[in-house]
Amino acid sequence: MAEEGTHGAGRGQGGADVVTGAPGDQAFKVETHGIDPIPDAERHGGARDVFWVWFGSNLTFTYVINGALAVLYGLSFWQASAVVVIGGLTFFVISAAGLSGVRTGTATLVISRAPFGVRGNLPAGVLNWIVSIGYTIINTVVGAQALEAFLADLGWHGTGPRTLALLVTLALTFGVATWGHATVQLAERWLAYLLAAGFAVLLVLLLPGADFHGHGGGAAAGLSGWSLALVVTFAGPFSYMPMPADYTRYLPRTTRLRSLTWCGALGGFVSSVGLGIAGVAAATRTDMTDAVAGTEKLLPGWFQTAFLLLVLGGSVTNSILTLYSSSLNLQVLGVPWSRRALMISIVVTALGSYGALFLADFTASLTSFLSLLILVFAPWSGVFLADMLLRRCHYDTTALHAGRHGGYWYRAGYHPAGMTALVAGLVFVTLTCDSELWTGPLVAPLGGADLTVLSAVVSGLLYAALARHVRPAAPDGAPAAPDGAPAAPAGTAATGDGAPAASEGVPAAYDGVPAASPAPRAAPAGRHHD
Repeated sequence: MAEEGTHGAGRGQGGADVVTGAPGDQAFKVETHGIDPIPDAERHGGARDVFWVWFGSNLTFTYVINGALAVLYGLSFWQASAVVVIGGLTFFVISAAGLSGVRTGTATLVISRAPFGVRGNLPAGVLNWIVSIGYTIINTVVGAQALEAFLADLGWHGTGPRTLALLVTLALTFGVATWGHATVQLAERWLAYLLAAGFAVLLVLLLPGADFHGHGGGAAAGLSGWSLALVVTFAGPFSYMPMPADYTRYLPRTTRLRSLTWCGALGGFVSSVGLGIAGVAAATRTDMTDAVAGTEKLLPGWFQTAFLLLVLGGSVTNSILTLYSSSLNLQVLGVPWSRRALMISIVVTALGSYGALFLADFTASLTSFLSLLILVFAPWSGVFLADMLLRRCHYDTTALHAGRHGGYWYRAGYHPAGMTALVAGLVFVTLTCDSELWTGPLVAPLGGADLTVLSAVVSGLLYAALARHVRPAAPDGAPAAPDGAPAAPAGTAATGDGAPAASEGVPAAYDGVPAASPAPRAAPAGRHHD
């Protein structure tokens, strides 16, 4: 899995260590870049860095809960484990989508302007920010509950320790995310070492006593149980679809797709599947309505304290990732890149976590929220992935940031093909969804099956049919006109605003970067095109 073109001081082939030499992206220094394209001179790292991002961030207790829910829906140990494995395979798609960040140097929700249009992209940006904050709140509450249980074991009960537990969990998350990309990457890696060892012990302790033959619901699951288990299992990976480029945009353009896909996918797969099976095993042995308390009572006394700290650490690693991406998300919505964007997310997360911990039924809220995730992201992901395939992951980076002056403005800021396919997917979801929020009219005729996962296929295929004229950027880095618009005259390349740019004599390129050509005048670091 070696990568070419690794940049930065102290790095070897494969990107073994976190780079600290890129001026705008150094660990424990405030990141200077936002959604502006990362200059080639500041690209650094390798595909193995992506392994640690997805491995560390998915060492979260949420996957234990997901595995337990599969058993509660009536699946046996082996059936629930199979569902967990299928969900883990989704990370191969998530990781491959990170190539868009390598090619453009910008965030996923900037790149999604290509299939939806600049204005058409905004509703998804708003929903994604809400969902990202929601997922951060869920993990924060799980971590705070674990720390509160730890304090209770020490004899401290009441509102005081609960408040302290929440403040500590928030501080650990905010302290890392505030620094930016390089610090997030470093923290995910080092926390992963500790969490992986601890969760491995957890799995070893839970597996031997599992019921490998019974069914959690007392009877074999029907079609409804299978579909609900799949929805919950897919919800976690699908929630990452709007963010893979956020963590690959600093990688050199020469990073290979195979290396990127395998490294990231293995990271997410190993952690999510391992913890999911731990949850499956626990649910065959005890009541997991309160998953933290249910798991804790299955463990020997010497490991219970370590277990609670593992839950806290896992919630922090996942919250760091989603909180950082939510700040990039706000920039797409128009909030300038500064501490302001991150502070908005931090304040909302703190208030939401307080409400969830002190005012709401958290278990019911979790189930409803996981159902909401798949409703939002399945059809959106189908369109986004179909567009990536049609363009072969080549975009006009300048046009992505050019607003109404760029080639992705389409009609009044909306891409008709993308919006039509998205609406069709949402209609499919409305008809086939079986959740606490809504039950579609086709659920009963389908035997209680929830088919919302298939909305990604519906929207993706429809987009591919409607947008068949979409073409990737030209090999020399100049964009081809989208949606069948006339191409630039021979010997020229269309720029972001449609004006021809001379390209005669420009040597062949790799991934859109001219080889041995005169260096263009670069925009100052940290500047925005929006």
